[in-house]
Amino acid sequence: VQLQASGGGLVQAGGALKLSCVVSGQIANEYPMAWFRQAPGREREFVAGISWAGVSKYYQDSVQDRFTISRDNAKNTGYLQMDSLKPEDTAVYYCAARQAMGVRRKAADYEFWGQGTLVTVSS
Repeated sequence: VQLQASGGGLVQAGGALKLSCVVSGQIANEYPMAWFRQAPGREREFVAGISWAGVSKYYQDSVQDRFTISRDNAKNTGYLQMDSLKPEDTAVYYCAARQAMGVRRKAADYEFWGQGTLVTVSS
């Protein structure tokens, strides 16, 4: 199983970016997906998660109403639309998937990870 994240870049505060995560290989069951981020000197933190059917979505409080997680299972791809970006959103963003059902907020609960894509928001 491989996850390939893309879409990061440099953007001014108030701008937007859309991250993508393509999953290749077979993950058992109807797997949930999530996005995490890690800023320099900080621990990896949960940003958003989505169930297999896309019905259940979860967000970190600081990104609620600014970020939108989605997925297209026919394309084996997950997305994170990030609007109204702030300098404090600057981090490496990772997509993740887990075999068991149910979104979790702990990085240790995810078996599969993408390589990370850097998002830099300038003030």
